[in-house]
Amino acid sequence: MAHTLSTNSRWIVDDKGQRVKIAGITWPAHMETMVAEGLDQDHVDTITKRIVEMRFNTVRLTWPTYLMTNTSFASMTVQQSFERFGDKLSKTLHNIKRLNQNFLDMSLVDAFKAVLTNLKENNLMVILDNHITVPGWCCNEKDGNGFFGDEHFDPEVWIQGLTKMATLSKEFPNIVGMSLRNELRGPKQNPSVWMKEMVRGAEAVHAANPNLLVILSGLNSATSFSFLQNGLKLSFKGKLVFEVHRYAFTDGDKWATTNHNEFCAKITSDMMKDSLFLLDKGFPIIVTEFGQDQRGNNVNDNRFMTCFMSILAENDLDWVVWGVAGSYYIRGGKSCFEEVLGMLSADWRHVRNRTNLIRLQGIKEPFRGPGLPEKTYKMMYHPRTGWCMFKVWDCWGIGPCDVPRAAWVYKDKKFYSYNLFKNQCVQYVRENKPVQVLKDCNEWEPISATKMHWKTTAEGKEFCFDIDRQNTLMPVPCKCISGDVACDPTMQWIKIIETSRVPQLVHCTQPGC
Repeated sequence: MAHTLSTNSRWIVDDKGQRVKIAGITWPAHMETMVAEGLDQDHVDTITKRIVEMRFNTVRLTWPTYLMTNTSFASMTVQQSFERFGDKLSKTLHNIKRLNQNFLDMSLVDAFKAVLTNLKENNLMVILDNHITVPGWCCNEKDGNGFFGDEHFDPEVWIQGLTKMATLSKEFPNIVGMSLRNELRGPKQNPSVWMKEMVRGAEAVHAANPNLLVILSGLNSATSFSFLQNGLKLSFKGKLVFEVHRYAFTDGDKWATTNHNEFCAKITSDMMKDSLFLLDKGFPIIVTEFGQDQRGNNVNDNRFMTCFMSILAENDLDWVVWGVAGSYYIRGGKSCFEEVLGMLSADWRHVRNRTNLIRLQGIKEPFRGPGLPEKTYKMMYHPRTGWCMFKVWDCWGIGPCDVPRAAWVYKDKKFYSYNLFKNQCVQYVRENKPVQVLKDCNEWEPISATKMHWKTTAEGKEFCFDIDRQNTLMPVPCKCISGDVACDPTMQWIKIIETSRVPQLVHCTQPGC
């Protein structure tokens, strides 16, 4: 596990200069009780081990400013914190006594440190996220926590809290970064105040613990850095990272009410203009919040996620998904509140949607960056599944991308195999029959607004790549190119990813080989 991280242009690297890709999950500890969620559902070490089993390498642990700055909270024990809610959390408190009894008499700060200790013992990196000032659910435009000068957002108190937390972090070498503030928002937000106060916060964190990555969010709920075209001047180098958030609800219900190709192309372009341009200026970006309804029946979320996976993959972004919590102790006055975006079930015992978890694994490993070879080639990435195209038995299909697979070169509108069949390329055979890799091959070109449909012309018809139920790559008539709102094009989407992973030969012709 990498402990001290720094930056090299747009990449996060370890002390040997090799890329470390953040592939994390948020564990909320900023809510009303100020205790990491889930201790009423399972033992803290069991929860942490589930995070490891899901193959995340980082936990974004949230905290409210008042945990470090409010004297009444500083002296409060975990038991006292829950007892404030009376009967609403009496059962929850009983379950914590049963599962995590040693937490009850700890102060809230010591309970936070106990979770950090357990994460360290399980070799997980940690990003500390100052989520809100007053403990509670975040966010809305008028909650008083949104921007400097709001009712609950005194910059001096915030600096004090950041300094104390950064000082505490020195006890835990697995804490690799601090996010200064979650989702700045509201009517008071403006670039000049952002510049002044975020620089102050960054300098305070670095002064307290110079080993930490200093992670800054933008305006409009962490979606926009368009005001930062000329970068940011700090007294230190090699530690500055920016963070971005995105959900389906960022854009209302437009994912479900607009042609999927056209809206995905629009959001991809908007994100490049609003935030991802910073990559080209040599700054790393971590997408520290994104997610979807894990029940799988939310069309708006499902459409967003497939498009967003293509953005994460194409830009090889570091990321942290929301979140591990399947339920909260209390939210909006309701106890045992179920979180449908949670990767775990409401009882924290099971992965809620294993298909979505598998999809994330395809972008866990870096595609390129320091420590990987300079020579690059192409991977054919399928954002609907999170898998990549390679040889499967005697057909061409898709499979996991988390280890090196068959590579491609796209030249003269043809897909040439990089390491399996020299000078052979993708060939249409006939409609609804798997493609083959042969010496004579078709031209394929990107169409549709997303450029993720790949079209060839044969037998007087136009065909696009598609994935069938056996995960085989098939040529079928192109669909959902434009206009149609109800049509789902995502099985035909292929994103071409630039990668320098060392390709391995995976050709298999004998059963069981």
